[in-house]
Amino acid sequence: MNIRECELPGIGQKFEIQTNGNEKIVVILHEDGQREIYQFDSMNAEESSGCVTLTDEESRQIAAILGGIIYKPKAIENLEHAFEELVFEWCKVDANASIINRTIGELKIRDHFGVTIIAIVRKNREKVLNPGANEILQHGDTVVLSGERANIQRILSKLFNH
Repeated sequence: MNIRECELPGIGQKFEIQTNGNEKIVVILHEDGQREIYQFDSMNAEESSGCVTLTDEESRQIAAILGGIIYKPKAIENLEHAFEELVFEWCKVDANASIINRTIGELKIRDHFGVTIIAIVRKNREKVLNPGANEILQHGDTVVLSGERANIQRILSKLFNH
């Protein structure tokens, strides 16, 4: 599979996906959360044969289905037992969040909540993977958290004001 990504200024991100079966799909993620999925006919790769428009919530539900969260193929069941309650959560740092302009180390997120920040996506789309203790959290950041579901809920309510 081949995936090409490009920014659409003022709109969002575009992903062109060429499958191993030589099928083409284009996904456009709008800045407001809406998604558009286009399927292309293998005979005419320039003209879409269909389009589906989804809200952010609908997209996440479909992602859960495709990712095997709702229906778990047998091959994945053993792997899930190893992870049990481990979840990943993408959280936007809103203007009223108490973590703005504070470092990860200062907040002692892992010590107090048992949660790890595994990535930060800045407003300008800069990605900070495996951020260190000195990384400063900013308004508009999207923080990727990993931990047990209950701990994620605690940190969301206490530090992200969700």
